[in-house]
Amino acid sequence: MNIFMIAVGTKMPDWVTQGYQEYAQRLPAKCALVLKEIPAEKRMKNSNIDAITNKECEKIKAAIPNNCRVVALDVKGQSWSTEKLATRLQDWMMGGQDVALIIGGPDGLSHELLQMAQEKWSLSALTFPHPLVRVVLAEQIYRAFTVTENHPYHRAG
Repeated sequence: MNIFMIAVGTKMPDWVTQGYQEYAQRLPAKCALVLKEIPAEKRMKNSNIDAITNKECEKIKAAIPNNCRVVALDVKGQSWSTEKLATRLQDWMMGGQDVALIIGGPDGLSHELLQMAQEKWSLSALTFPHPLVRVVLAEQIYRAFTVTENHPYHRAG
């Protein structure tokens, strides 16, 4: 199974690229994490945010491989514990579909993308900078995978 992290934004700082790669490289081919970057639309002081997120939506939809389960990262989504994410990961793997995890830009995801997602996942009620979300998400996918494999990386308290 491939997990596609489809994220708005390019030209990330080195620490983001290194952090993402650190965890993506640890995952085996049966649960590969693949980053697809989508260029963000230019934003000006008086930009029409709906128009911008709709343009980004079209680019994101074009980047989602066929037959993927779409999971949108959204502050209003469900909050999952590590164990719940591990269960979701196992379900995704057993389902035989690749998964597309969608990270929006500074203004989030369009209504259309949120509607088309089969699941909505909230990493936290806190607001994170979008570059940091890539690193946190990669680490959490790795952590959940280690739970499914009974690897000692995750230590439940």
